[in-house]
Amino acid sequence: MSFRFRHSICNEVFEGWDFATSCKEIRKAGYEGIEIAPFTLNEYPATITAAQRSEYRRIMAGEGLHFVGLHWLMVSPKGLHVTTPDAELRAKSWQHIRDLMDLCADLAHGQADKGIMVFGSPFQRGTTGGITQAEALQNYARGLASVADHAGQRGVTILAEALPSAQCDVMNLVAEAAGIVAGIGSPAIRTMFDTHNAADETMEHSRVVDRYFDVIRHIHVNEMDGRYPGTADYPFKPVFETLKRRNYQGWISLEVFDFKPDAVTIADASLRYLESIIEGIE
Repeated sequence: MSFRFRHSICNEVFEGWDFATSCKEIRKAGYEGIEIAPFTLNEYPATITAAQRSEYRRIMAGEGLHFVGLHWLMVSPKGLHVTTPDAELRAKSWQHIRDLMDLCADLAHGQADKGIMVFGSPFQRGTTGGITQAEALQNYARGLASVADHAGQRGVTILAEALPSAQCDVMNLVAEAAGIVAGIGSPAIRTMFDTHNAADETMEHSRVVDRYFDVIRHIHVNEMDGRYPGTADYPFKPVFETLKRRNYQGWISLEVFDFKPDAVTIADASLRYLESIIEGIE
């Protein structure tokens, strides 16, 4: 069977839409998968009932969409922080991550894979309360290690996402994320690559992807300024060429930070643009 990329989209671009309607539009545009920001479902994701989880699964399956996983893990409930020196708040925040693992696995029920969880969340993991960057990074790594067993039990993979220093002062390079993955040593903890969030990388992005390919489980695509692909000049082709050469089996997932002009246009135009680039790869 010839190689092909699988495309998904992050649903927050459809924030405010009825979930069923957004799924219908996502599939109509040609996406095979959907990645969900928990806050778009409920301000308190842990309280989503079993019946509601089943209904979300039914809607996605009814449109022929594969549930890819979760991202924007800590937008709500408000006030959580995973690296704070406040041990009680830190414990509460990591319990929230365990609850999201359960949500992720439940939304993926019936699928061979139980989904990924992209752990970016810059405002909930940066330095705070007088701790140093090294201390914050240590708290982050220890927290990930503490939830690894639960992730493994639920079949979920947590992805430690490198974020640029303009957003967060903890873990800015894929190399740092890969170091944490190696230190924990659990197959349930891996990393990912986001074209927009790779601003601090000094190597060409295709080389970053190639060097850390063995621990990269997911790809987010967007322009460096956060708009949708095709509105600027990000060089997607070398990254895609590397992924194809390495026989990447994960998802190419569209995540934008600028929702103009509208969700339907962004979904459709992005996929058409990415497909045009992929068609030129030998």
